[in-house]
Amino acid sequence: MTRQDEDIDGFFSTARVSARDEAVVLGTEDYRDFLQRHDDPELAALRGMTYEKFTAVRQQNEFLAALLRDWDALYAEPFVGVTADGVVQEGLYRLQRGGTADDALVSAAEHALSALTDDQRRRVRYPVDAPDWRGWSNPEFVFHRNGLRLEDVADDQAEAILDLVAASLSAEGYARVREAMALNGLLGELTDLPNVMNERSYWFALFGTPSPAEPWGWQLYGHHVCVNFVTVGGRDVIAPAFIGGEPATTGDRPPLFDERERLAVRLASSLTPEQRAEAVVYDSVLDPAMPEGRLHPADERHVGGAFRDNRVVPYEGILAGRLSAEQVALLRAITADFLLLLREPQRQRTLAEFDAHLAETRFSWYGATDGSQPVYFRIQSPVILAEYDNHAGVWLNNRLPARFHVHTTLRMPNGNDYGTATIASWKADGRP
Repeated sequence: MTRQDEDIDGFFSTARVSARDEAVVLGTEDYRDFLQRHDDPELAALRGMTYEKFTAVRQQNEFLAALLRDWDALYAEPFVGVTADGVVQEGLYRLQRGGTADDALVSAAEHALSALTDDQRRRVRYPVDAPDWRGWSNPEFVFHRNGLRLEDVADDQAEAILDLVAASLSAEGYARVREAMALNGLLGELTDLPNVMNERSYWFALFGTPSPAEPWGWQLYGHHVCVNFVTVGGRDVIAPAFIGGEPATTGDRPPLFDERERLAVRLASSLTPEQRAEAVVYDSVLDPAMPEGRLHPADERHVGGAFRDNRVVPYEGILAGRLSAEQVALLRAITADFLLLLREPQRQRTLAEFDAHLAETRFSWYGATDGSQPVYFRIQSPVILAEYDNHAGVWLNNRLPARFHVHTTLRMPNGNDYGTATIASWKADGRP
């Protein structure tokens, strides 16, 4: 992490956003080959700091200070939702009448609240329409402080909160969230910064009043795990969701998104030359053909990250209608993996919405299609924006994107992030 001439700061370099004529080729190395020296002076200077002290130090950095000013400006905008052209498509998220949340979910929320003190309950609760929903972010330093930080509460209180998270998600989805949290803990061990990065360095907030029919939800966010869950009238929405990992594997088990990447490479490698000409937008993740501003030092290629609630993301890539039936099946399987956090039958209901807009769905790819390079890909339709991006190192010292640092995002475009459009449908149906 030693500062070099091309560094933006000690964590971010210009190399991660600099165009390269040559491709970034993946080798046989793994994350252990890019560990920082334990005595690196910039790491050593952070040791022993609390997360608040670390935050204060990091926010003095000029690059991050400018980023946070940009985030503040985006946060101040009224919520509209991600769109393809700046115009929200209405009527995409219709709520069926008569649905209710299951009693076990409501009970888990009530149990979590009962485990807290009066002061903690006051701090953790927000109105269901509070703008604080939009305050989540994924770095290891703190920006907004929504609710309670899990490492600051008693073990039984954190367990009750995580029980609510488990009750709200599928078993597989909860396992993925906890694995990403565990990888954050591993990163804290590798850097010897356990007060900055650990399995409980996450903020939790509850929005609304737990109820079988009325809208409510919760938010869990921190480094590489940001999940927003809303339930209303028997329908669950999990968006925005941001899950990643650096490293994305412990080395003794498959990477965090191994199956998703395998399916995506299988789809990309199956493209005919004609299909590839439409689907492959850029030949490399650092393609010189990218327009100015397409790469961001913090976000790199992904477009649906923190504070991007109103981003205009034009469609690119190949229409699903140009794919074969087998390729469409792969596209749908990849989408299902992005929706893994949803319980059944919630996942199937959301997939049904995806199916209903298949004719408008596009698949875009950056990089080689054979798995030999780091990649970015996106699935986008009126009802989903899902993306996968390989990143350069922040705490590891790979200065170019690699498979062992991954960011994934999930958005519900046209106003349904935070379940906003679904709640509006609930209200429009005569519910108070």
